Amino acid sequence: MKILIVDDNREFCATIGGIIAREGWKYHALHNPAEALEYLRTEHGSVGLMLLDVDFNHPTLSGIEVLGESRKLYPQIPVVMISGTGSFGTAVQATKIGAENFIPKSDISREKLKEVIYTAMERVNRSSANEEVMRFMQENGLIGKSRVMLDVAENILKYGRTELTVLVTGDTGTGKKIVARALHATSRRAKGSFVTVDIPNIPQTLFQSELFGHTKGAFSGAGEEKIGLFQQATAGTLFLDEIGDLPQELQASLLLPIDNKIVKRLGSVKEEPVNVRIISATDRNLPEAIREKKFRDQLYHRLRECEIALPPLNERREDIPLIVEHYIRQHNETMGEQKFFAPSATEYLQELAWEGNVRQLESMLRRVLQTASMDTIQVEDIVKGEPAVRTSVSSAPANTSLSASAAAPLQAPSLTPANGLTMREYEDELRKQKVVATLNECNGNVSKAAARLEVSRETLHTWMRKYKLESSQFKKKTL
Repeated sequence: MKILIVDDNREFCATIGGIIAREGWKYHALHNPAEALEYLRTEHGSVGLMLLDVDFNHPTLSGIEVLGESRKLYPQIPVVMISGTGSFGTAVQATKIGAENFIPKSDISREKLKEVIYTAMERVNRSSANEEVMRFMQENGLIGKSRVMLDVAENILKYGRTELTVLVTGDTGTGKKIVARALHATSRRAKGSFVTVDIPNIPQTLFQSELFGHTKGAFSGAGEEKIGLFQQATAGTLFLDEIGDLPQELQASLLLPIDNKIVKRLGSVKEEPVNVRIISATDRNLPEAIREKKFRDQLYHRLRECEIALPPLNERREDIPLIVEHYIRQHNETMGEQKFFAPSATEYLQELAWEGNVRQLESMLRRVLQTASMDTIQVEDIVKGEPAVRTSVSSAPANTSLSASAAAPLQAPSLTPANGLTMREYEDELRKQKVVATLNECNGNVSKAAARLEVSRETLHTWMRKYKLESSQFKKKTL
């Protein structure tokens, strides 16, 4: 990567270039704004930072205009503006357009220039790292751009390349199996098998036979020799799904196989080495289960050399539009359709609780995309046929004082010509109903209501002002 210097003062370029070169960076100097745009057109991939003068002796182009074009066409390249005049108004304008920094030429010293370049380069490196992580996420079915999901992806990349056991934790529907597969895909075992042990669905009496195999005649019904799941996963990954559901009396049977990578088939005294990597997942609180004597701490520590905790969907609401876009694209490719969500419908999805997490959202998207009659999905399409949405909506009758006694739950209004609601008015009514009902349930306590609605107090106060609501209206009178 090189630093591009664009300034019509050749002596200044030479001075700055010398400082840059002594710090070990490469640079290229240009003295004409038109040449700079042409250079970026062909060489933007090699430019890590542009130092751009504000004022040029050019008939049509200024440095500010070059900044604007570069931000539109090459937003990945940070731009530091330099100026001989140091105008405050120009600095504000450059910052609004997207300049990383603005430095008067009179302030430039070797140390100042180093500081500015290092800061800008750090942002580039961080952005490049995030792009790499995002690309990895997309390739492995991890959808999101929130900081918590980027952290998850970074941990997958970090732990996946090791041979350590990984425990994946998180609520039902958060995508634990997807994470386990991504860990396998990024490991040295990626070409080996990924074998899933579905713990809850294996009968206790068959558990050891399923995992370790058995010899012919080992027990009644063992008519032939069986290879266990541990052996099937040799040179690959064994995924113990829902490990928290494993009965305590069976937990000890996993200790030695995990520790020593050796198993014995039922009915045999011969030990067989197995070259497996163990990943497990659970939605249970295993430390609590250990305290309650329901889970062996020896097994827990063997399974959890590393842990990846998945956040619930309501803690990463900014990812919902990306998830929606992903499933729409899949649907359209499969069904040959051109459906899409109206922005208001996507915003509405971001307000819902999603107790079932991504799995619940995926199920809802599948239903809506396959049943909506129009290409544009509106809020009405989501509410229609979705009990979880309907029952969460409550309101008070119109034109009342919205007292606690009047704030009884009502069904969501239907969109008909009779009530004359536009889509925007309908969405606003839904929100108002939720706010009224929640304040009523919380006896006017704004903090509790905000927590239940999963918004900040400031947001709830904004809504209350909009709907002309006072917390005192919801206080229940006592005798």
